[in-house]
Amino acid sequence: MFILLSAAIAPGLALFSYFYLRNQMATEPRKTLFRTFIFGLLITFPIMFIQYVLQEEELITNPFLLNVVFSSTMEEFFKWFIIFAFIYRHVEFDDPYDGILYGAAASLGFATMENLLYLLTFGIDTAFMRALLPVSSHALFGVVMGYYFGKSKFTKNNRSMEYLVLSIGAPLLLHFAYNSILMFEDYWVYLIAPFMLFLWWFALRKVKLAHEHLIKHLIEQNKI
Repeated sequence: MFILLSAAIAPGLALFSYFYLRNQMATEPRKTLFRTFIFGLLITFPIMFIQYVLQEEELITNPFLLNVVFSSTMEEFFKWFIIFAFIYRHVEFDDPYDGILYGAAASLGFATMENLLYLLTFGIDTAFMRALLPVSSHALFGVVMGYYFGKSKFTKNNRSMEYLVLSIGAPLLLHFAYNSILMFEDYWVYLIAPFMLFLWWFALRKVKLAHEHLIKHLIEQNKI
Protein backbone atom coordinates (compact mmCIF):
# COMPACT_ATOMS: atom_id res chain seq x y z
CA MET A 1 0.00 0.00 0.00
CA PHE A 2 2.85 2.40 0.82
CA ILE A 3 4.39 1.82 -2.61
CA LEU A 4 1.06 2.45 -4.31
CA LEU A 5 0.46 5.65 -2.33
CA SER A 6 3.96 6.85 -3.18
CA ALA A 7 3.45 6.08 -6.87
CA ALA A 8 0.15 8.00 -6.84
CA ILE A 9 1.44 11.08 -5.02
CA ALA A 10 5.02 11.39 -6.30
CA PRO A 11 4.28 12.66 -9.85
CA GLY A 12 2.09 15.51 -8.63
CA LEU A 13 4.56 16.45 -5.90
CA ALA A 14 7.47 16.44 -8.34
CA LEU A 15 5.64 18.57 -10.90
CA PHE A 16 4.48 21.11 -8.34
CA SER A 17 7.97 21.33 -6.84
CA TYR A 18 9.32 22.10 -10.30
CA PHE A 19 6.94 25.02 -10.86
CA TYR A 20 7.35 26.25 -7.28
CA LEU A 21 11.14 26.32 -7.55
CA ARG A 22 10.95 28.19 -10.86
CA ASN A 23 9.63 31.16 -8.88
CA GLN A 24 12.97 32.58 -7.78
CA MET A 25 11.81 36.15 -7.10
CA ALA A 26 9.20 35.59 -4.38
CA THR A 27 7.97 32.86 -2.06
CA GLU A 28 4.27 32.17 -2.09
CA PRO A 29 2.63 31.32 1.29
CA ARG A 30 2.64 27.55 1.58
CA LYS A 31 -0.55 27.42 3.64
CA THR A 32 -2.58 29.04 0.84
CA LEU A 33 -1.02 26.78 -1.77
CA PHE A 34 -1.74 23.71 0.37
CA ARG A 35 -5.34 24.84 0.84
CA THR A 36 -5.70 25.21 -2.92
CA PHE A 37 -4.27 21.71 -3.40
CA ILE A 38 -6.78 20.31 -0.88
CA PHE A 39 -9.65 22.02 -2.70
CA GLY A 40 -8.38 20.31 -5.85
CA LEU A 41 -8.42 16.97 -4.06
CA LEU A 42 -11.97 17.48 -2.82
CA ILE A 43 -13.52 18.38 -6.16
CA THR A 44 -12.53 14.94 -7.45
CA PHE A 45 -15.45 13.33 -5.60
CA PRO A 46 -18.36 15.41 -6.96
CA ILE A 47 -16.85 15.23 -10.45
CA MET A 48 -16.53 11.44 -10.34
CA PHE A 49 -20.00 11.10 -8.81
CA ILE A 50 -21.59 13.14 -11.60
CA GLN A 51 -19.67 11.17 -14.22
CA TYR A 52 -20.81 7.89 -12.62
CA VAL A 53 -24.47 8.96 -12.58
CA LEU A 54 -24.34 10.04 -16.21
CA GLN A 55 -22.86 6.72 -17.27
CA GLU A 56 -25.19 4.57 -15.17
CA GLU A 57 -28.32 6.49 -16.13
CA GLU A 58 -27.15 6.82 -19.75
CA LEU A 59 -28.12 10.49 -19.78
CA ILE A 60 -25.43 11.14 -22.38
CA THR A 61 -24.99 8.20 -24.73
CA ASN A 62 -22.65 9.72 -27.30
CA PRO A 63 -19.06 8.78 -26.26
CA PHE A 64 -17.56 11.96 -27.70
CA LEU A 65 -20.01 14.21 -25.87
CA LEU A 66 -19.52 12.29 -22.62
CA ASN A 67 -15.76 11.69 -22.60
CA VAL A 68 -14.55 14.79 -24.43
CA VAL A 69 -17.04 17.64 -24.17
CA PHE A 70 -18.72 16.99 -20.83
CA SER A 71 -15.80 15.50 -18.86
CA SER A 72 -13.33 18.13 -20.03
CA THR A 73 -15.73 20.99 -19.34
CA MET A 74 -16.68 19.77 -15.89
CA GLU A 75 -13.11 19.13 -14.73
CA GLU A 76 -11.73 22.42 -15.99
CA PHE A 77 -14.70 24.41 -14.69
CA PHE A 78 -14.37 23.01 -11.16
CA LYS A 79 -10.64 23.81 -11.10
CA TRP A 80 -11.29 27.27 -12.54
CA PHE A 81 -14.02 27.93 -9.98
CA ILE A 82 -11.69 27.11 -7.07
CA ILE A 83 -9.22 29.76 -8.15
CA PHE A 84 -11.86 32.32 -9.13
CA ALA A 85 -13.93 31.93 -5.96
CA PHE A 86 -11.24 31.46 -3.31
CA ILE A 87 -7.92 32.73 -4.70
CA TYR A 88 -8.41 35.36 -7.42
CA ARG A 89 -9.21 38.20 -5.00
CA HIS A 90 -7.10 36.84 -2.15
CA VAL A 91 -4.51 39.23 -0.73
CA GLU A 92 -1.81 36.57 -1.20
CA PHE A 93 -2.41 36.47 -4.96
CA ASP A 94 -0.09 39.46 -5.27
CA ASP A 95 2.01 38.93 -8.39
CA PRO A 96 1.55 37.49 -11.91
CA TYR A 97 3.49 34.28 -11.26
CA ASP A 98 1.16 33.34 -8.39
CA GLY A 99 -1.44 32.32 -10.95
CA ILE A 100 0.90 29.62 -12.23
CA LEU A 101 1.32 28.19 -8.74
CA TYR A 102 -2.34 28.29 -7.77
CA GLY A 103 -3.42 26.85 -11.11
CA ALA A 104 -0.91 24.02 -10.77
CA ALA A 105 -1.90 23.41 -7.13
CA ALA A 106 -5.63 23.08 -7.89
CA SER A 107 -5.04 20.91 -10.95
CA LEU A 108 -2.52 18.65 -9.24
CA GLY A 109 -4.81 18.22 -6.25
CA PHE A 110 -7.44 16.85 -8.60
CA ALA A 111 -4.93 14.82 -10.62
CA THR A 112 -3.36 13.28 -7.51
CA MET A 113 -6.66 12.07 -6.06
CA GLU A 114 -7.82 10.82 -9.45
CA ASN A 115 -4.49 9.02 -9.85
CA LEU A 116 -4.73 7.43 -6.41
CA LEU A 117 -8.24 6.13 -7.04
CA TYR A 118 -7.22 4.83 -10.46
CA LEU A 119 -4.18 2.97 -9.12
CA LEU A 120 -6.25 1.49 -6.30
CA THR A 121 -8.63 0.13 -8.93
CA PHE A 122 -6.29 -0.97 -11.72
CA GLY A 123 -2.99 -1.52 -9.93
CA ILE A 124 0.46 0.02 -9.86
CA ASP A 125 1.37 -1.27 -13.34
CA THR A 126 -0.33 1.80 -14.81
CA ALA A 127 1.54 4.28 -12.60
CA PHE A 128 4.29 5.24 -15.04
CA MET A 129 1.96 5.91 -17.98
CA ARG A 130 -0.41 7.90 -15.79
CA ALA A 131 2.46 10.04 -14.52
CA LEU A 132 3.47 10.82 -18.11
CA LEU A 133 -0.02 11.53 -19.40
CA PRO A 134 -3.00 12.33 -17.11
CA VAL A 135 -1.07 13.79 -14.17
CA SER A 136 1.32 15.90 -16.22
CA SER A 137 -1.43 17.05 -18.60
CA HIS A 138 -3.60 18.24 -15.71
CA ALA A 139 -0.62 20.11 -14.28
CA LEU A 140 0.03 21.82 -17.61
CA PHE A 141 -3.65 22.69 -18.09
CA GLY A 142 -3.47 24.29 -14.64
CA VAL A 143 -0.34 26.25 -15.55
CA VAL A 144 -2.08 27.70 -18.63
CA MET A 145 -5.18 28.49 -16.58
CA GLY A 146 -3.11 30.17 -13.88
CA TYR A 147 -1.12 32.20 -16.38
CA TYR A 148 -4.26 33.84 -17.72
CA PHE A 149 -5.59 34.38 -14.19
CA GLY A 150 -2.39 36.28 -13.46
CA LYS A 151 -2.72 38.29 -16.66
CA SER A 152 -6.34 39.10 -15.83
CA LYS A 153 -5.60 40.30 -12.32
CA PHE A 154 -2.50 42.36 -13.03
CA THR A 155 -3.12 43.73 -16.51
CA LYS A 156 -3.37 47.52 -16.63
CA ASN A 157 -5.48 47.79 -19.76
CA ASN A 158 -9.06 46.91 -20.66
CA ARG A 159 -8.23 43.29 -21.52
CA SER A 160 -8.72 41.94 -17.99
CA MET A 161 -12.05 40.27 -18.84
CA GLU A 162 -10.56 38.82 -22.03
CA TYR A 163 -7.79 37.17 -20.03
CA LEU A 164 -10.33 35.90 -17.49
CA VAL A 165 -12.25 34.21 -20.31
CA LEU A 166 -8.99 32.73 -21.61
CA SER A 167 -8.26 31.35 -18.13
CA ILE A 168 -11.09 28.86 -18.68
CA GLY A 169 -11.16 28.80 -22.48
CA ALA A 170 -7.49 27.97 -23.15
CA PRO A 171 -7.16 24.95 -20.79
CA LEU A 172 -10.58 23.75 -21.90
CA LEU A 173 -9.53 23.66 -25.56
CA LEU A 174 -6.32 21.85 -24.62
CA HIS A 175 -8.30 19.34 -22.57
CA PHE A 176 -10.71 18.83 -25.48
CA ALA A 177 -7.74 18.05 -27.72
CA TYR A 178 -6.20 15.66 -25.20
CA ASN A 179 -9.41 13.69 -24.62
CA SER A 180 -10.19 13.67 -28.34
CA ILE A 181 -6.84 12.03 -29.05
CA LEU A 182 -7.62 9.29 -26.53
CA MET A 183 -10.79 8.50 -28.50
CA PHE A 184 -8.64 7.23 -31.39
CA GLU A 185 -8.30 3.73 -29.96
CA ASP A 186 -5.94 2.38 -32.63
CA TYR A 187 -3.88 5.51 -33.26
CA TRP A 188 -3.88 7.55 -30.06
CA VAL A 189 -0.34 6.53 -29.13
CA TYR A 190 0.98 8.12 -32.34
CA LEU A 191 -0.91 11.36 -31.71
CA ILE A 192 -0.39 11.81 -27.99
CA ALA A 193 3.41 12.15 -28.12
CA PRO A 194 3.50 15.24 -30.39
CA PHE A 195 0.55 16.72 -28.50
CA MET A 196 2.30 16.33 -25.13
CA LEU A 197 5.47 17.88 -26.55
CA PHE A 198 3.41 20.83 -27.76
CA LEU A 199 1.62 21.05 -24.39
CA TRP A 200 4.92 21.14 -22.47
CA TRP A 201 6.31 23.77 -24.84
CA PHE A 202 3.16 25.89 -24.61
CA ALA A 203 2.92 25.69 -20.81
CA LEU A 204 6.63 26.34 -20.21
CA ARG A 205 6.41 29.36 -22.48
CA LYS A 206 3.64 30.65 -20.22
CA VAL A 207 5.85 30.01 -17.19
CA LYS A 208 8.63 32.04 -18.79
CA LEU A 209 6.27 34.88 -19.66
CA ALA A 210 4.79 34.87 -16.16
CA HIS A 211 8.29 35.12 -14.69
CA GLU A 212 9.02 38.09 -16.94
CA HIS A 213 5.75 39.72 -15.84
CA LEU A 214 6.74 39.09 -12.22
CA ILE A 215 10.07 40.87 -12.65
CA LYS A 216 8.34 43.82 -14.32
CA HIS A 217 5.74 43.89 -11.53
CA LEU A 218 8.40 43.89 -8.81
CA ILE A 219 10.29 46.71 -10.54
CA GLU A 220 7.10 48.76 -10.70
CA GLN A 221 6.53 48.10 -6.99
CA ASN A 222 10.13 49.14 -6.24
CA LYS A 223 10.81 45.74 -4.70
CA ILE A 224 13.91 45.01 -6.79
